[in-house]
Amino acid sequence: MSDRVKQPKPAEGFEVMLITGMSGAGRSQAAHSLEDMGWYVVDNMPPKLLVPMVDMMTASGQESVHRLAAVIDVRSRDYFTDLSAVLGHLDDLGVRTRILFLDASDAELIRRFEKVRRPHPLQQGARLIDGILAERELLANLKERADFHIDTSDLSIHQLSTKLYDSMMGSAPSTVSVHIFSFGFKYGIPIDADFVADVRFLPNPYWVPDLREMNGHDAPVADYVLASDGAQEFLDTYAKAIEIAIQGYVQEDKHFVTIAIGCTGGQHRSVAMSEALAERLRKQGLNVTVSARELDKLEQGIDPAIAAAAEQEHVAEK
Repeated sequence: MSDRVKQPKPAEGFEVMLITGMSGAGRSQAAHSLEDMGWYVVDNMPPKLLVPMVDMMTASGQESVHRLAAVIDVRSRDYFTDLSAVLGHLDDLGVRTRILFLDASDAELIRRFEKVRRPHPLQQGARLIDGILAERELLANLKERADFHIDTSDLSIHQLSTKLYDSMMGSAPSTVSVHIFSFGFKYGIPIDADFVADVRFLPNPYWVPDLREMNGHDAPVADYVLASDGAQEFLDTYAKAIEIAIQGYVQEDKHFVTIAIGCTGGQHRSVAMSEALAERLRKQGLNVTVSARELDKLEQGIDPAIAAAAEQEHVAEK
């Protein structure tokens, strides 16, 4: 008898994260953090809609969307009556399903509700503590089967997000995504950068006839720039400074950093130095992408000077 070929399940490789827990414990912030990690987040979704949602997302053929996070609360007790059946169905489809349960002490939940001056969803005209206790009883079984359990009583919003990153992605600097782009100072300093570096102290390849028509992506230009006095020392020191800053950013819940490196025209020195800095940061375990503002515009047939003027006019209007 020939071995039967194992057929892949319809939604194998797809992930679902259920975000639940006590009202006021930080479900919304957790949802925002998961969205930052690349999850497609849906708020207040009844469990019955999870299967159709997964079917729709897997049928679309978009491989970039393969993680769904659904926030589930107790606005309706019916939300949980059929949750086990739904989770079983998702398992049959090959979906990896996990539960994130957020909790906090009764005293802290009371403080948070009083701060925002809103009633508890299950309070129904009674005392606030009555609504909290009723919710605890309703969620007891779900809490027991949770894969992740986080008590937010003593956590700030930033600390909660950092804890989620620690639990789901690891606490290394790789939880920060870095984008580096080169630019030309003569076309304006970018306003959307966290760091701006000036590499005009390096010799300009523009004044070398054989290099003038090339750019920083070309090996002869890159070799010329990186061999210049001070280039390597600058890269080593700047990469170390960025590493220190990123360690602090992780603690402050900042997971996206933009670095701009400029020279005069944005085509030679800044391009080569951007690529070299990216290589150093990647060796530190960071996720780094690189672009070249002025070169990208030239490739699109756009005059950088005209683009810069239009951008400045747009900013002035705002």
